[in-house]
Amino acid sequence: MQPGNHAPSQAELEAWGEQVKLIGEQYRALLEDVLPRLVPDVAAESVYADMHDSFRAGAEALNRDPSLLWQTQARLMEDQYRLWQHGLKALAGESVTPLVTPAKGDRRFQDEAWHSDPFYMSIMQQYLLFAHRVEALVESLEGLSDDHRRNLAFYARQLVNAMSPTNFVTTNPEVMRRTLETRGQNLVDGLARLREDLANSVEGLNVTMTDRGAFEVGENIAVTPGAVVFENELMQLIQYAPSTEKVFKTPLLVIPPWINKYYVLDLRQENSLVKWLVDQGHSVFLISWRNPGPEQRDLTWADYMQMGPIASMEAIEQAVGEKSVNLMSYCVGGTLAASTVAYLTSTRRGRKVRSVTYMATLQDFRDPGELGVFLTEPVLKGIEETLERDGYLDGRVMAYSFNLLRENDLFWSFYINNYLKGDAPAPFDLLYWNTDGTNLPAGTHGWYLRHLYRENRLVEPDGIELDGVKIDLRKISAPSYFISTREDHIAKWNSTYYGALLPKGPVTFVLGGSGHIAGIVNPPHKNKYGFWTNEELPDDHEAWLEGAEAHEGSWWPHWQAWMTDNGYADPAKLVPARQPGEGQLDILEPAPGRYVKMTIPEVLGDIEA
Repeated sequence: MQPGNHAPSQAELEAWGEQVKLIGEQYRALLEDVLPRLVPDVAAESVYADMHDSFRAGAEALNRDPSLLWQTQARLMEDQYRLWQHGLKALAGESVTPLVTPAKGDRRFQDEAWHSDPFYMSIMQQYLLFAHRVEALVESLEGLSDDHRRNLAFYARQLVNAMSPTNFVTTNPEVMRRTLETRGQNLVDGLARLREDLANSVEGLNVTMTDRGAFEVGENIAVTPGAVVFENELMQLIQYAPSTEKVFKTPLLVIPPWINKYYVLDLRQENSLVKWLVDQGHSVFLISWRNPGPEQRDLTWADYMQMGPIASMEAIEQAVGEKSVNLMSYCVGGTLAASTVAYLTSTRRGRKVRSVTYMATLQDFRDPGELGVFLTEPVLKGIEETLERDGYLDGRVMAYSFNLLRENDLFWSFYINNYLKGDAPAPFDLLYWNTDGTNLPAGTHGWYLRHLYRENRLVEPDGIELDGVKIDLRKISAPSYFISTREDHIAKWNSTYYGALLPKGPVTFVLGGSGHIAGIVNPPHKNKYGFWTNEELPDDHEAWLEGAEAHEGSWWPHWQAWMTDNGYADPAKLVPARQPGEGQLDILEPAPGRYVKMTIPEVLGDIEA
């Protein structure tokens, strides 16, 4: 008991005894759940082997420089001595300035106890000082390859953040208070939630981020009116109902990524890019990709191109009678869009695309960022073996990997809230989308990782061949609009920028604020983040930024002005609004359609227990 608290009564001791018994039962059940998972699959084994190799390389580099080891040890001892002195002063009631404070944006230590209670203040500072020393040590190691340094920094950060005192019951003041208040019921509830999440995980742990029962696709998210007017094995084509009396003559085809579901562009009406596009007078068509299973294992990148954007263009011509479209693409959907436009150009059909927009899109994969940790040759071979064996990559594995790129925000914060505090996750539409993953077919994903991420062949003239046609992004003459985001950790702008230097047609490059999602889904009425423009395209991305002009608000109106000022969406050629089903294509079902509603457990239900 803490000083000043009354001695527990017999009834309280008995209540605590019952809770400890329940915790023990949940813990034993948890161990039974975990034991079958102790043998990793081939892909996970390759990651563990790469982690071992990275730490070995770091140890060898440290052995080559003994003075660096001595300096680090001396600084750690000095930190401990200074921290001990501060602790004594704090215990004596003196006011002391912390030796170290959390970095801006580090939300782990927000509880007041971390800054007012000498015990917790000391624990926090000891941890932060250690974390800083580890980071500085990795940065100081010499003789490491760029890959080894990046991988070692990533793995070291994962281990250091896993050791944070916030992640343990007895060293987290919020959790200790909750445990005393509820007599441990938070731990009982948390262990039950942990077992539920393990049951829905494949490799690693997919923590529940939101109340999934609060959302239903087509009911309170993905609700912009429209209809499915075409479908094939790989996708459904949605035509959205107009909200204006007149629309631009040239229709707009949106190509979202298939690594996640399209409705990040249509979450709520107030932040829906799809609705905003419709309200601006565009005839919007959108590809809703299928959530694939083993039966789609042989689908290739060329299949995605032919059955996705090319099939959609043919369907759009039937629906509204237009032979050309404007393309708007996002993430890997943009990489596919660039491949498609290059393919059409090489087959003398480039005029089918009046303009193409790339949102947070990699074409030049020179710097994959920390994603490169999962794309070393040994790790990639492990992924390829898993793809060959299963025919697909489980989307939950991909989600876990992406969450580790922002582990404190997207993993440990939920770990603490769900399992230590025992809280039920709050409803949040974006996090619902983030956990509504999709599988990736073997024939497409393995090719994509090796040829584009690993070998960066898309930027090479004739480096990629699709359906017997060699493509070259440098031959693309369609006007291009690139929007990247400054804090993007998935499609880093210092790589996406170099894609803008490839086409021979006119190019506009814009840099938005924030990250991969928030910087793109940035509605004008929120007036957030801002963006930068520069009419010049120098050879270096930093030179571009130095000459760029800053603007407040969303990039969306800037894009609309680019479309209308250049006549790609021509205000002088408006036509009566087109309703789904009015052309040669019948309505198959209301939007959002059934493909987007297919969950991973449903897709894999016939092969999972």
